[in-house]
Amino acid sequence: MHHHDLIRSANAAHEQMRSIRRTLHRNPELSFVEYETSKFIQARLAELNIPFQVMAETGVVAHIGAGDRCVALRADIDALPIDEESGVEYASTKPGIMHACGHDAHTAMLLGAAQILKEREISGGASALGGVIKLIFQPGEEMSPGGASIMIREGVLQNPRPEVIFGQHVNPDAVCGTAAFVGGMMMASTDELYWKIHGNSGHAAQPHKATDPVLMAAHLITQLQALISRRLNPFAPGVLSICSIHGGHATNVIPDVVELSGTLRTMNQAWREEALGTIEAHSTALASSPLYGGGRSELRIERGYPPLVNNNETTRFARQISENLLGAANVEDFEPKMWGEDFAYYTQEIPGTFWMLGIRPPHLEFTPGLHNSKFILDENVLPVGAALLANAALSWLAA
Repeated sequence: MHHHDLIRSANAAHEQMRSIRRTLHRNPELSFVEYETSKFIQARLAELNIPFQVMAETGVVAHIGAGDRCVALRADIDALPIDEESGVEYASTKPGIMHACGHDAHTAMLLGAAQILKEREISGGASALGGVIKLIFQPGEEMSPGGASIMIREGVLQNPRPEVIFGQHVNPDAVCGTAAFVGGMMMASTDELYWKIHGNSGHAAQPHKATDPVLMAAHLITQLQALISRRLNPFAPGVLSICSIHGGHATNVIPDVVELSGTLRTMNQAWREEALGTIEAHSTALASSPLYGGGRSELRIERGYPPLVNNNETTRFARQISENLLGAANVEDFEPKMWGEDFAYYTQEIPGTFWMLGIRPPHLEFTPGLHNSKFILDENVLPVGAALLANAALSWLAA
């Protein structure tokens, strides 16, 4: 299939994808409870006569083509616990739930790619695709442990095993119709940290008769920043952010407990382990110091996703074929971010590339970012994303 034929097929599916995307946008579902979304995807695949199976309860895996080779394409399907304030006429009908990260568009674009690929199979036979193309509609990207890890455990990368996997994510910072790539480290690991700092309550006017967890928490917050400024190589990326603090109810009472929460983001697995150990050891040592009168720290670490590492070979390949499809002027470099993405689990198992897809309307200088209640996207991105996915699969199998 020549590039202009692929673009033509994607454009022909534009209205279908727009309808799919808006239906999903009106009816968002949170991570791991995407039951209606899953049924919708299954129904569309059945319309296209594409065989599929359900995995991880709400995930769907479909197969197109035949042969000894296999390539996988992935889209995530879950929404976020956000009240929508976008003002679009197809806004969420579910209070407190919104597709504020573009997963509705991801799903619509993969279904669009499925339609393009199925049309090619019908016209040229199953062997015309050059192998099997596995379509992964994955639940739970927004919630640990991540739907990718569950689907991998249930065998999504087996029978057949893909040689490579490709995925994409919308990017409101870039203009619609552009794609951005980076080889190697792309996104960070995402660990959540929860502290309970225990002291002994007392009168604010007699702090010497209490053990003050507020002071301990304040010192812990500031001292832990030395982890980044003095323990991490200045040339290595890392972030430790304490994002919430709760404790006490009165102006004249030292409380018993202060609770903190935050996140550690790294792009080096070895340093990630060292940092988590250091945080735990210092939290314990600080709280129990006689300087404060002997307190106690409880730290709960919820491990998130590993760093997302793009395979350099597949990324060079994906970038080149995307330039062929979109034109070199529409393919850019992506600056790595300290975001998290459970696509990282796939690239731990097989080579793969995750790219970013611009969605900002060309006439706007700014649109609200990901996870924002006013998030919008230019729906002209839908045929672009569908064509990129189909092109990646067909080009890899033809190589």
